[in-house]
Amino acid sequence: MKKIYSDILSFRGSHYDFGLYQGQQLAGSWTVKNREKQWKVRKPRFVVETEEVKAAIVRFAPGLWEELLGLRDGLGWPMERVLMEFGGYRIDYKRSGCSIMTGDGYMIRNYDYMPKTYEGRYSLFQPTDQGYAIIGPTQRITGRMDGMNEKGVVMGYNFMHRKRPGDGFICCMIGRMILESCADVQEAVDMLKEIPHRHSFSYTVFDRSNQTYIVEASPRGVEVRQSDVCTNHFEIMTKENRNHLVDSMKRMDAIQSNRPEVKSAMDAFRLMNDTDRGVFSKQYRNWAGTIHTSGYLPQEQKTWMALGGDREPVEIDFGKWLTGAELEFERIEGEVDTDIPFAHMEDGAYWSGKNRVALYDKIEENSRVLGGHYGRYITDER
Repeated sequence: MKKIYSDILSFRGSHYDFGLYQGQQLAGSWTVKNREKQWKVRKPRFVVETEEVKAAIVRFAPGLWEELLGLRDGLGWPMERVLMEFGGYRIDYKRSGCSIMTGDGYMIRNYDYMPKTYEGRYSLFQPTDQGYAIIGPTQRITGRMDGMNEKGVVMGYNFMHRKRPGDGFICCMIGRMILESCADVQEAVDMLKEIPHRHSFSYTVFDRSNQTYIVEASPRGVEVRQSDVCTNHFEIMTKENRNHLVDSMKRMDAIQSNRPEVKSAMDAFRLMNDTDRGVFSKQYRNWAGTIHTSGYLPQEQKTWMALGGDREPVEIDFGKWLTGAELEFERIEGEVDTDIPFAHMEDGAYWSGKNRVALYDKIEENSRVLGGHYGRYITDER
């Protein structure tokens, strides 16, 4: 068992100042060191221009562009590199698992992924310039893997596949934009219909009205349905599904078969987080191990968070925080059954490949000749 943690970021201020604060925190961190080493084993695929990314972002969440500018200044990086790491547009994403269930006043989600990608940051951000206040764990710094905003909109996503990617945003940036800009589930659904999608994911959106919508989204289309369970397959756009859906179906069956016993949000949390109930996964080496279980109670403006399985959730009163109260703790701690390194905690949270190191060195050499614009390369994470 490995002891892990997520640091809590609590910030009130402008998007630019939030970005600056995060950049200063990230400078010299394990997260950045591991990312730098990862660039040595990535395969460059194409180039994206700064103005293209800016135009795409400001259309849906203009404050996010200001946050990226703050990250640039806090880290002292070229803007091209900031966008390559944190822009969330026309970059690639590894496969993952994840399970979501909703009920009377709650959404519970298992985040199933690879420890080497986990940033260990749980953010509370109350902007003073534009956009809604948001609580939730970060992905790629600016993105949110799940979360809730001050209006009570809750969001989580589930991976489907990476086949035939399009020109658009990746899942965690889409999640952030929903929380940043949408006041209810209908606004979230409308945005998901309009926003360009890089890959194929289902987005579950929920709010204080107890309505749940699952939006099946791919570069080729968007469909909307209502359900209280989502794993890793489409139910409308079935032609988009992967060939191997056994694990996704198994987790869905485990949730649905136990639904009659779920009488409360805590019952739902236990179903998702207990390691012997058929939903929690230990497949960390297959990019599908449960790292955290999160809970959102929008009517109460509270959130739950647990790292690893068989744990009691840490509760945060987001409503009180929004009125100015400070949290009494700075870190959420837990344990997971793996020896794989975590990106924010230790060295080794990257992938090796001698041939790609040589390729990176060649790219870096060429970029110096071209004026140092190596950051314009957007890459495949494989």
